[in-house]
Amino acid sequence: MTARRADATATHRASRRGRGGRSVLIVAAVAFLALFLLLPLCAVFAEALRKGLGAYAAALVEPDTVSAILLTLLTAAISVPLNMAFGVVAAWAIAKHEFRGKSMLVTLIDLPFSVSPVVAGLSYMLVVGAQGWIGPWLMAHDLKIAFAVPGIVLVTTFVTLPLVARELIPLMEAQGSEEEEAAIVLGARGWQAFWRVTLPNVRWGLLYGVILCNARAMGEFGAVSVISGHIRGLTNTIPLQVEILYNEYQIQAGFAVASLLAILALVTLAIKTVVQWRHTHALARQDEGDASPALEALAASHRDARVRRAAGA
Repeated sequence: MTARRADATATHRASRRGRGGRSVLIVAAVAFLALFLLLPLCAVFAEALRKGLGAYAAALVEPDTVSAILLTLLTAAISVPLNMAFGVVAAWAIAKHEFRGKSMLVTLIDLPFSVSPVVAGLSYMLVVGAQGWIGPWLMAHDLKIAFAVPGIVLVTTFVTLPLVARELIPLMEAQGSEEEEAAIVLGARGWQAFWRVTLPNVRWGLLYGVILCNARAMGEFGAVSVISGHIRGLTNTIPLQVEILYNEYQIQAGFAVASLLAILALVTLAIKTVVQWRHTHALARQDEGDASPALEALAASHRDARVRRAAGA
């Protein structure tokens, strides 16, 4: 009995030490996040609102700032769908098929991760700039890419290229090809199996990649700074406008514009959390052995089609 009581006491002490160590780690993690993330974020909003809501609103409706906001939205509206389409096609090709050059394609998709955005901007300047490889030809045909909106869209698309594809490739690889093969056996064509089986199964990953792509597109600075030319009211995006205002000692206005990017980051974080939660629950339902809803819907539609054909006969 004494030995049992001693073992219980030792176990209780070890448990208390474990809980104490866990509490220390939690406090340290929260303090780190508060110091390096929350404190700077609060400082942005505090400085943006230092002169009141009137000055804050006036900074946001200034013509150059409005132009920067519109250009940022336009750039994201073009580059995100392009990367979404490329990411879906590239992920489907890599995950579902074997072909020569597959490893090279994967490497090229990861290239924007390893290249500095500033270097990417300079590279495009060497190609499409006035003194670049095709610059004289573009000028002769009155086509302007560098120091114009097309160049901004081009480099933004480059730096955000891997985000959607890299979210979808592991999902499609884990999904396998059994459901697509079953859909084809049920009578679906290849594009029907892709559209009604493959795509619905990775929709949360696709949405997650699009969210990250959009946030990166709106916040890109380095590559856009090189190729935009910093033409006020024409080629400045929100990050470039923040830099200009700060360098001109318009501190409150600069932080007011910067707060838009901070708000975007918070909204992105909230949507990302919801998407991750939904994706986790969807995976849990699949692990419980539920059949694919997309495959069931496809099978039902083909059964209905066969019934209609039989009734017509």
